[in-house]
Amino acid sequence: MTMVLCWSSLPFSLVITFLFLSTFLTFSHGASVSHSPTPFVQLTSGKANGSEAKYLLEFSLGVPGRSVVEGPVGEPLAPPVEISTSSLALAAERTYRKDPLNGFKRYSGGWNIRERHYWASVAFTAVPLFAIAAIWFVGFGLCLLLIFLCYFCSKRRSYGYSRIAYAISLIFLVLFTVAAMLGCVVLYVGQGRFHNSTTKTLDYVVNQADITVRKLKDVSDSLATAKQIAVDKVFLPSNVQTDIDEIGAKINSSTSTLADETVDNSDDIRDLLDSVRVALIVTAAIMLLLTFLGFLFSIFGMQILVYILVILGWMLVTGTFIFCGTFLVLHNVAADTCVAMHDWIQNPTAHTALDDILPCVDNATAQETLLKSREVTSQLVEVINSVITNVSNINFSPNFPPMYINQSGPLVPILCNPFFPDLTDRVCTAGEVNADNATEVWRNYVCQVSATGICTTTGRLTPALYDQMTAAVNVGSALYNYAPFLVQLQDCTFVRESFTGIYVEHCPGLRRYSRWIYIGLVMVSTAVMLSLIFWVIYGRERRHRLYAKQLPEGPEANKDS
Repeated sequence: MTMVLCWSSLPFSLVITFLFLSTFLTFSHGASVSHSPTPFVQLTSGKANGSEAKYLLEFSLGVPGRSVVEGPVGEPLAPPVEISTSSLALAAERTYRKDPLNGFKRYSGGWNIRERHYWASVAFTAVPLFAIAAIWFVGFGLCLLLIFLCYFCSKRRSYGYSRIAYAISLIFLVLFTVAAMLGCVVLYVGQGRFHNSTTKTLDYVVNQADITVRKLKDVSDSLATAKQIAVDKVFLPSNVQTDIDEIGAKINSSTSTLADETVDNSDDIRDLLDSVRVALIVTAAIMLLLTFLGFLFSIFGMQILVYILVILGWMLVTGTFIFCGTFLVLHNVAADTCVAMHDWIQNPTAHTALDDILPCVDNATAQETLLKSREVTSQLVEVINSVITNVSNINFSPNFPPMYINQSGPLVPILCNPFFPDLTDRVCTAGEVNADNATEVWRNYVCQVSATGICTTTGRLTPALYDQMTAAVNVGSALYNYAPFLVQLQDCTFVRESFTGIYVEHCPGLRRYSRWIYIGLVMVSTAVMLSLIFWVIYGRERRHRLYAKQLPEGPEANKDS
């Protein structure tokens, strides 16, 4: 029975995946995708546009856009996806990216976290950031090496001084320092809201799983109670009792598995979210401290400390760009998941890769549970009505002690059976009482009894018999009321509503705040990278300025070089 809602991959799809783990920006690679309702998978035939892709860079906080790491804007559209009744490629347009494992051909398999080609294609979206990190590490490292070689090996040192160069280097140093600090603020605020958003998404998924577990346990408990129900020593048929045991075992196995998976996976996801939050906070704090100290040491001419920070910052900027790219990959996986959910909502019964996150219940088992609950409800009604018809509504003589309770007065109305023998819905007829008011109606037919259980007043139901009938009605009503829930499991309505809730209520926040994190990381990385350069330039100009002031005043002493 696959009634278990296995969402163990959600962290890397909502959280992420979000993760909460969707986590994530509107920067994604593939065909242009709107952030209002996501376009459905293309079903009509057509030829792909062959125009070459161009890249854009967009840092707007408010308007959804694409970025250089997101992919081509005018790239060819995904080819029409052939969808059968049993299989569906999710987010086919959005995931139509270059696959480095397949000769850089376009990946067309749709969202699938178990497919290595999917991961390769989504990881390729972060190549620009990884390339920047590599170029910066190698390029700036060679520059530092060259500067040190020139400093220690050159016999002649030039001390040309330019007021313009000094002023420009100071202005840019201040600007990039402020930009780095603003980036740290954006990063810190973004990670806080991102963490809250992913946590709420996780809580929503866990709550949906808990609701399923609770309702399935209630159905199982109601079936088990029905097995023990007896009305005037009349029990359910033995074959029905056997069926109850079998379906109860299946339900209990599924609920136990789901409950265990819920606890284990939610703990793992929370640990991941906490780790991501700590990493982002530490990154923001270190880069903020580095920027402040570098600016301070540069202004006061502490060149030795500046050079130490330059070397440290060189490595930290490289690591931050790599972190930026890694976070972007997680975002794209989560954002793909959000789009995949939206596509699946349109065709919930198809077999898709999304089954690994929150699979629809097995149709055969759901149908079995639904039919068994209807059968038990119908059998309980038959048990009650058989006692009413064959015992309560017959005026037995005292010569039949088992049946005789001194029945008298109006006949007891029978209970309405909501199902025909084939278990299809049935409408109540005149003279029948439904389960909603049956106990209230039957109370008017209860008599007072003697010590031997014989009615001493007008009536056809003893208090003991009335209590047994009431218990049977309550169990039958419970099973009947859970029928809509079982139908929702069978036709995937429950899962579809869960996905709709995630897509509508949680995905937008995840994308928005992960965008903030990405923008903050880019701002911090770029600003600190440029600050490192101007720490060196400003230090040189400041040293030359001080040297120029120490020279004898002359007509050329302070002239601009």
